[in-house]
Amino acid sequence: MNTLTFTLGVIASSEGHHRQRLMDTYGEAKALAAGIELESGSARPRIVACLERFRACKAAEDVTAAAWVLVAIQERIAERDLTGWQTLKIVADKAASLLRPSRKQMH
Repeated sequence: MNTLTFTLGVIASSEGHHRQRLMDTYGEAKALAAGIELESGSARPRIVACLERFRACKAAEDVTAAAWVLVAIQERIAERDLTGWQTLKIVADKAASLLRPSRKQMH
């Protein structure tokens, strides 16, 4: 929960160019994860791929690390076997909603 809360804070406090980079990276991370097959019903390969990108971005002190870790967390939550996964999903969905284009931007 601490990592998720921290990630939400990074995303919520981002503005302008940083927010746009996070939005773009979030889309890239979601596409990467969706393109990786589950392994015997487990999202582990998706999670590992996102965490590898997260670590590289974090090492470079790149704000987009938050988008990579968010997708890794979402994939883990989607397995629905964590204690309190429903609460975690609410927080993760809130963070993700900040990285989706608003309706105004879509027009």
